Amino acid sequence: MHSVVTNSGTKGRLNVLDVRPRFRPAKLAAAAIRGTITLAVLSALLLMVARPAQAQTESVLYNFTGTPDGANPYAGLTLKGGNLYGTTYGGGLYGFGSVFELSPNGSGGWTETVLYSFCPAGGSCADGQNPTFSSLVFDSKGNIYGTAYAGGAKGNGVVFELSSSGTVWTEAVVYSFAGQPDGANPVNGLIMDAAGNLYGTSYNGGAGNNGAVFELSPNGSGGFTEKVIRSAPMTYAGLTMNAAGDLFGTTSTTVFELTPQSGGVWTSTTLFTFVAANAATQGSNPNGTLALDSAGNIYGTTMAGGKNNVGVVFKLTAGATLPYKETLLYSFGTTGSQPFSGIVFDPAGNIYGTTKAGGKNGAGAVYELVAPTGTGRYIPRILQTFIGINGAVPYDGLIYSQGYLYGTAFDGGSSGMGAVFEINPNAARTTTTVASSLNPSTVGQAVTFTATVTSPAGPPPDGEIVVFQPIGQAPMKGGVATYTTSALAAGTTVIHALYSGDLNFIGNKSAPLSQVVNP
Repeated sequence: MHSVVTNSGTKGRLNVLDVRPRFRPAKLAAAAIRGTITLAVLSALLLMVARPAQAQTESVLYNFTGTPDGANPYAGLTLKGGNLYGTTYGGGLYGFGSVFELSPNGSGGWTETVLYSFCPAGGSCADGQNPTFSSLVFDSKGNIYGTAYAGGAKGNGVVFELSSSGTVWTEAVVYSFAGQPDGANPVNGLIMDAAGNLYGTSYNGGAGNNGAVFELSPNGSGGFTEKVIRSAPMTYAGLTMNAAGDLFGTTSTTVFELTPQSGGVWTSTTLFTFVAANAATQGSNPNGTLALDSAGNIYGTTMAGGKNNVGVVFKLTAGATLPYKETLLYSFGTTGSQPFSGIVFDPAGNIYGTTKAGGKNGAGAVYELVAPTGTGRYIPRILQTFIGINGAVPYDGLIYSQGYLYGTAFDGGSSGMGAVFEINPNAARTTTTVASSLNPSTVGQAVTFTATVTSPAGPPPDGEIVVFQPIGQAPMKGGVATYTTSALAAGTTVIHALYSGDLNFIGNKSAPLSQVVNP
C-alpha cells in the first residue's frame, strides 16, 4: 500500500500568475486579469481542510511551503530511477523558483530535496528565474535540462543544465534568449533526440515576436548552438517527437508538423486548422502538448469549444490528403473544464488528463476516458476532484507508471502553495455492510456493531478506520471492524458504516441500519 507523507517532515489564458508578485511579465499579467479562477476562490477552497476528498484514490505525496522547498508548480513531473523530478514557479531559497526531487524514503513516504534555487539573493538572475511549464529531461549522463521563463543575460529566459557531483548539483546556463530573432520566454519544457539535440518553444520573440520553435545543438566544445526552426504564434504547449524525428506542436489555431531535411532545414506542414465558426464541433484554443499513439494518430486538448464551450479531447488521423481528419473524443462539462494540458495513455489505451477548472468544487479534476471496445465511444469518469487541501488548479499533465498516475497542482495543499499527488485509476471498489448483535435492545444493554468491507482485491489493510455514524469508530482487521456501546438512547438510531478508502481501495458507505432501543 502506498502511504502519504507531508512536509512537516490563444494567449492570455494563464489566469493565476499574478497570485505571486515577485515576477509578472506584462503578457501573462494581462492574462491573469482576464482569468476566471481568482485568488479569492482559491482561498475559499483552502478553508475546506476539514472536508475529506470525495474519492480516496489520491495521495498527496508532498505539500510545498514556499521557502526553501518551492511554491506553485505549473510543470508536470519526470520519473527517473524511481524518483520524481520537477520545477516550481516560485519559492525556493530566493523566491524565484526551484528544481526539486522527490524520492521514496523507505517507509512508504517521500522526501523532497531541492536541487537548485533560482536567482541567488542580490543577484541579477542571470541563471534564470520562474520556470513555468518547464518539465525536465535527462541526458544519457544523468544531466538535467529545463527552461526558465525569465532571467538570463537579457531577461528573456534561459535553457539551463544541472549536473551532479555526488549529492551536489551545479547549474549552468546553456542558452540565454535575446528576444529577436532567437525567441524569448521559453514557457514549456524540452525534448531531446538521440543525438543530444534539444528542442523547445518560446512564448514570445522570434521573427514576429509571437514565439518560436528552437533547436539547440551540441557544438563540440561543451556548449550548444541555437537556431530558430519556425516562428509562429505559439501557445503554452510543448513539442512532441515521433520515431522519425519529426516534431509536432500547436499554434493558437493549428496543429503543425516540422520535418527535418538535409542541411539542417526544417519543413513546416499545417496538419489541421481550428476554425472559430466550428468551435462547437472542433474545439478551439489548442493548448495541451500533443500525444501520439503507435499508429501515428495525434491526440490533444483544447481549452474552449465543444458542446459546452469548456474544451475537448480530440484525435487527428492522417488521410490521403491534408488536412488530417478530426474526431472529437469528448466534450468537457460534468467531468471538469478547461483542460490546460495534454493527455497520457496507459497500456490498454485509456486516456488520462487534468482540467484546471470544473469538477465538483471548481478547482479542477483528474479525468479518465475509458477506451472503447470495437466501434464504441470513450466513457468519461472523474478519478479525483480537487478541493484545496488535496491540491487545486492542476495546470500540467500526468505521467503514468506501473498503474499509477503522478502530477502536480499549482495551488492548494496544506500550505496553499501547491502539491505533488499520486492517483490510482484502478483502485478496487468496495462494499460495506453493517450488522447489529442485538436488535431491538433495551436501554443500557451493550450492543456490538460489526462492519465488513469487501472488494474484488480482498479486504483493505488492517488498521484502517471504519466510522459507525453517528456513534463512534474502530479499526479494521481482515476487513472487519467492531464497535460496542451501551450508551444508546431509547428510540431508533440510524447507523451507517463508512469506510473512507485509500489509494488502492475506493471508499463506501453501508446501507442504513435502524437500531431500535426499548425503554
